Amino acid sequence: MVSGFVVPGLEFLVFLKMTIRPNIINQYIPNIMKQNSRIILIRDDITKLNVDAIVNAANRKLAGGGGVDGAIHRAAGPELPEACRKLDGCPTGSAKLTSGFNLPAKYIIHAVGPVWRGGNSKESEILESCYKISLEIAVQNDVSSIAFPNISTGIYGFPKREAAEIAINTVSSFLEKSKQPTQVFFVCFDEDNYKLYYELLRNK
Repeated sequence: MVSGFVVPGLEFLVFLKMTIRPNIINQYIPNIMKQNSRIILIRDDITKLNVDAIVNAANRKLAGGGGVDGAIHRAAGPELPEACRKLDGCPTGSAKLTSGFNLPAKYIIHAVGPVWRGGNSKESEILESCYKISLEIAVQNDVSSIAFPNISTGIYGFPKREAAEIAINTVSSFLEKSKQPTQVFFVCFDEDNYKLYYELLRNK
């Protein structure tokens, strides 16, 4: 394990096996890093995780789309679009809560990230707001474990390194002031994002 990280002990691995994915001990140990016991990096499919809440990289209409948004809508089932319609959209930089429906997660927090427009349209502040408001919603709903995707780094074009820095710094700052959530997962689906988060968390 890379210097600066706590090697997961038996208690932590049992927690992961029982709560996140049944096969995680055998399949995912090389992809897990634990920092200060609350921030965990994993490369996995966010729709499969058995956490209290997963965050969806949503659009303003909360209508489902491509990437992680489409994957979550497909996995959650037909009740999710109806629940999203009742929310009447969501402003960019904010987030709203629904049930997880057919997902292992109890809740979905739909966070609307910014489209990258060159960096001069307050994209960084808006992305930071997505993470902060998602965490605030998590606290309000007694969420102990939450999983974030890489918001805005897909079709919205946000530079991956800058987005990762914002995610890590915002979450770390929030956790310094709040006892909840007790576990925050950064879930990377692609290798590029995983390597960036690995490097940034290692040097944190």
